[in-house]
Amino acid sequence: MPRPFACGLVTAALLGILVGCNPKPAPQPAEAPADTVASGTVPDVELTNESPGQTAPLEGTLPDITRVDKQRVDAAVTMDNLSQPNAPDTDTTALVLPGLNVADTGGATGGAAISGTGGNNGYVVRSGATKSRLLREGGGNAAAGVRPVAAKGVVLDGHDASNAEKYGTFRENEFRSPLVEALSTFSADVNTASYSNVRRMLTDGKLPPKDAVFLAEFVNYFPYQYATPRGDDPVEFNLEMGPCPWNRRHHLVRVGVQAAQIEAAKMPPRNLVFLIDTSGSMSSPARLPLVKQALALLVDQLTAKDRVSLVTYAGDSRVGLGPTAGDKKDHIKKAVNELSAGGGTNGEGGITKAYELARATFIDGGVNRVILCTDGDFNVGVTNHGDLVRMIEEQRRSKVFLTILGFGMGNYKDDVLKDLANHGNGHHAYIDTLDEAKKVFVEQGGALACVAKDVKFQVDFNPARVAAYRLVGYENRLLKAEDFKNDKKDAGDMGSGHQVTVLYEIVPVGVDVELPGVDKSKYATPAKPDPNAPDEWLTVKMRYKQPDADVSKELAKVLPGKALGADLSADFRFAAAVASFGMILRDSQFRGAMTYAGVLEEAQGCVGADPNGHRKEFLKLVTRAKELSTKPAAPEVGAGQN
Repeated sequence: MPRPFACGLVTAALLGILVGCNPKPAPQPAEAPADTVASGTVPDVELTNESPGQTAPLEGTLPDITRVDKQRVDAAVTMDNLSQPNAPDTDTTALVLPGLNVADTGGATGGAAISGTGGNNGYVVRSGATKSRLLREGGGNAAAGVRPVAAKGVVLDGHDASNAEKYGTFRENEFRSPLVEALSTFSADVNTASYSNVRRMLTDGKLPPKDAVFLAEFVNYFPYQYATPRGDDPVEFNLEMGPCPWNRRHHLVRVGVQAAQIEAAKMPPRNLVFLIDTSGSMSSPARLPLVKQALALLVDQLTAKDRVSLVTYAGDSRVGLGPTAGDKKDHIKKAVNELSAGGGTNGEGGITKAYELARATFIDGGVNRVILCTDGDFNVGVTNHGDLVRMIEEQRRSKVFLTILGFGMGNYKDDVLKDLANHGNGHHAYIDTLDEAKKVFVEQGGALACVAKDVKFQVDFNPARVAAYRLVGYENRLLKAEDFKNDKKDAGDMGSGHQVTVLYEIVPVGVDVELPGVDKSKYATPAKPDPNAPDEWLTVKMRYKQPDADVSKELAKVLPGKALGADLSADFRFAAAVASFGMILRDSQFRGAMTYAGVLEEAQGCVGADPNGHRKEFLKLVTRAKELSTKPAAPEVGAGQN
């Protein structure tokens, strides 16, 4: 508990400076008067980085920061109300304090003590730089001044000191009866961030939290050999059915969609606005330095007909580079490479300015896109999740598309970035390595050009064949049945060469399945069986719009009854293995008898053509997860232990 200062001239001067009531600090006497505290005297001119409330020195040293005579405070508070969140420890820029918590002194009127209110149990009397260091190095006990050494992910005093990442909670899709709900409707999703983010965690030696695992993004991470579009349609899809590897009594249906690939010579001119988070939280090597390397790969793909602009944001937003021809590669790279990190994170201001610039340089018939590079830790301006989503929805009316690239670890905000991409005519990828940047910008570089927007699916199941069905993944992309034909309803977009892979687990008629009971409506007219009804499992419908159109077009395909006996492709088997892996990581209730060993057995025989090594890397990742799952859990480190 902070020890209050006694009343006196020194206290009045200290409070006046902290709350901004003393515009000109009084000159310091040659020998400052001492202010008596519970354990002795502490001259106010010697208040250091560890004051107030320090009861025992911490090991190691931090530079002293004089507060009284220079009116300086730490700018490194993490989750604290005294300063800017996530600023680097070395930043001691003077700040105007928004407020001061006054400790309860049992009725004393002149005492005050600084106390953070961010909920960091065990850090309430620490200054910003101290709290930042303790969090970075594994936690600490404020009362005793002890810094226990903790492994990553270990919870100390109720706080996971190494991880402030945030993932949205969701519930997996359950089985539905076609007699109750014959139509399954959802939006296309080309996001891949979940897989590369989980890969980063496994590589770092830890299993992911279950909510970080999105099955659709796992399956969609890998390229498959799908038929290319024909005629005027920019998309083509095919259907395949086979045994379900995690429950052999069930079947698995795969819907594979391929978007048209635009040749490099025919690529429309691109108007790209790089929106780069340069806040203090982006300073580590896996963040801003990796952003610079990644964007250099994209710049190398540009031509003279393209144009690039650069907007940065930290505490405020700035135009770092005006519209520049794409062949001025050295000039663009120089502007990017000169960026440095520091300050708060005003994502709202940066997004607004980037869209304004994109609209001002809009190319009719071209690719107009904002490319946001961030860890998603917005803490200045509009920070509310819902308000940010609504702002993005408003901005998308400009017909400027959005790409969100996530970087970093420790405070990565996956749920925010995923929602912004989904609501902003965009897609979301996570860049953990330079190789992943090559996948996004070189292997899939053409995907920045949208070829089909508002892509939706609706699957109609035949109850004569299907007792129950379950959509594997896409929990955050579900739509109402009536949304399918509603052209005002936004949905996912597909860029040049993009693919969408959808899996359904099917329970055939005659196989037992537990489903919640639903009473039939007494007003419903009983359907009469049609003796001439075709022998079909289901019908898949897909709607899409051309990039500049407002009216959608519908395509449809049927999965015939004989589809089950066909030979399975290697792509089908590999996609099923990837989904199995994701369900194990999520500890899904639908994983059945599948194990890591089973995933390896399924996947090893269907690696097939793997020019970029993604499938071979998958096998190593499954092996790594298997090792981590059998490794004894590290013992928890309690406060005060080393």
